[in-house]
Amino acid sequence: MTTGDGTVLTVGTFDGVHRGHRLVLAKLAARGRETGLKSVVVTFSPHPLEIVNPSAAPLLLTAGEEKDDALAGSNISETVVLPFTPELAKLDAQQFVEEILLRKLGMRELLVGHDHGFGRGRAGGVAVLRALGAERGFRVDVVPPVPGRDGRPISSTSIRRSVAGGDLAHAADGLGRPYSVSGLVEHGAARGRLLGFRTINIAGPPERKLLPPVGVYAIRAATTSGSFAGMMNMGPRPTFGESAVALEAHLFDADGDWYGTRVRIDFIARLRDTKKFSGPQDLMQQLARDEQMARVVIGRARAGF
Repeated sequence: MTTGDGTVLTVGTFDGVHRGHRLVLAKLAARGRETGLKSVVVTFSPHPLEIVNPSAAPLLLTAGEEKDDALAGSNISETVVLPFTPELAKLDAQQFVEEILLRKLGMRELLVGHDHGFGRGRAGGVAVLRALGAERGFRVDVVPPVPGRDGRPISSTSIRRSVAGGDLAHAADGLGRPYSVSGLVEHGAARGRLLGFRTINIAGPPERKLLPPVGVYAIRAATTSGSFAGMMNMGPRPTFGESAVALEAHLFDADGDWYGTRVRIDFIARLRDTKKFSGPQDLMQQLARDEQMARVVIGRARAGF
């Protein structure tokens, strides 16, 4: 984890890697190019609150490999994931800067968001960091907030509220992309083929992944064969007496074998509640209506309506 020639870095949980985070990352990459220093993102696993205050720890916008995927296109040199342990939580801001950022990561410059804080009790705010920078000889730059369509600064907290409440449009505005869930395609009961709607079953996401309300959604699926529009039931299957929440998607105009591969599902819009049907025929008729509606909704989204 040590570096030789020095780094310009940023520190944070970066849950969601939203538009505010992306501005920080873009400025970090640019500053790395300007100075010739390695640009480094320092983040944590698990989320710090899972250690410091588990009852207050949020469900995550990007869980498991999803954050890695979201950071992948940021043009930064390296991502360092620090295991957030009780020992790390005990470090105050000065100790964290000296022991981790300066000694282990060779920090020469630090970029932070306007509301940033780290160290014990998040006491390492901008004023503290600038004082430490003046004392220890590193530069501190503060990146301003990015406003959403409502004029308020974009934050992971506000996006989580939107996802939990089913406001996918507000979540997508903050993220700069549709909200998504990723997982491996696993074998299911093959009922979809019998109904004329072949489906893929996505293995359950990580336990701490935040999902929108259960229901039927218009989606786009990123697969190893390309991107496909589709629809997905996320929830129980009451018609077949199954109460467990499952992710089962039908991809339009697609024919492939994706078993064992990782697929990303982008939520475009919620179509309806999950409900119990009188039998397979009734369900097939509803699925046909769902497909028609999903195609319309996805077409409008693609056109920017």
